Amino acid sequence: MQHAYVFPGQGAQFPGMGKNLYETNAAAKDLFERANDILGFRITDVMFGGTEDELKQTKVTQPAIFLHSTILFLTTPELQPAMVAGHSLGEFSALIANKALSFEDGLRLVAKRAEAMQRACEINPSTMAAVLGMEDSLVEEICASITNEVVVAANYNCPGQLVISGSIEGVNIACEKLKAAGAKRALVLPVGGAFHSPLMEPARQELEAAIAATNFSAPTCPVYQNVDAKPYSDPGLIKQNLINQLTAPVRWTQTVMKMVEGGAGRFTEVGPGSVLQGLVKKINREVATEGIN
Repeated sequence: MQHAYVFPGQGAQFPGMGKNLYETNAAAKDLFERANDILGFRITDVMFGGTEDELKQTKVTQPAIFLHSTILFLTTPELQPAMVAGHSLGEFSALIANKALSFEDGLRLVAKRAEAMQRACEINPSTMAAVLGMEDSLVEEICASITNEVVVAANYNCPGQLVISGSIEGVNIACEKLKAAGAKRALVLPVGGAFHSPLMEPARQELEAAIAATNFSAPTCPVYQNVDAKPYSDPGLIKQNLINQLTAPVRWTQTVMKMVEGGAGRFTEVGPGSVLQGLVKKINREVATEGIN
């Protein structure tokens, strides 16, 4: 039985995140302070003392979750993954955990990603919606039937839970069609834009240049990547998949299934919240799950 480590994405943030770690672990404090220097502002002030609204700022949210997960992992030396994966943003933390990326380079890329996504959201006002209680194939079919607007399947979270992404009008039309076709719920989410859709193309282009200029090393274990749920160890392929991730869906259901096929019997979520533990259990009830937060 192999031990898999998984890392959460956007939405896992909470006021006070990382504060106890900073106050009780000297190595963690050093990494947090290094992060403040790299980012050019004291993100720790927002993480430890900011409001929920302040934490929701894109330039804060993504680095904050990355820092919480990554610093937790780096300051817990007994964690030895046989394989890693991350949900969307969490893939960057996974790449620190398997030593494909340095802490500093990972943080710079996450900050760049957050800024690029924010700009893409401003170019194309857009949104996302959660769809519950419907087969993935039917959701895909309904999205594909809407040809005059952009709307696509974006997050395959677990069986019966899929998130769609696209233009505001496209997502609204899709929600009505999905409910009419029998979805239990089709609920527009309070997000800033259409993540993991073609509307993120401007951000993908920005991130591509930054990733191309960053050194990636051979990892210590495979990373199962969002774009196709397959395991990768080649730095060049890892980089390309990370670029493509911005406009491609997060195939989390398929990722967990592939990790189990690859021998994973125990999943540890590292970082804020426990969302991934719940999703893993919904995908496969037989595996063991736990969290370090």
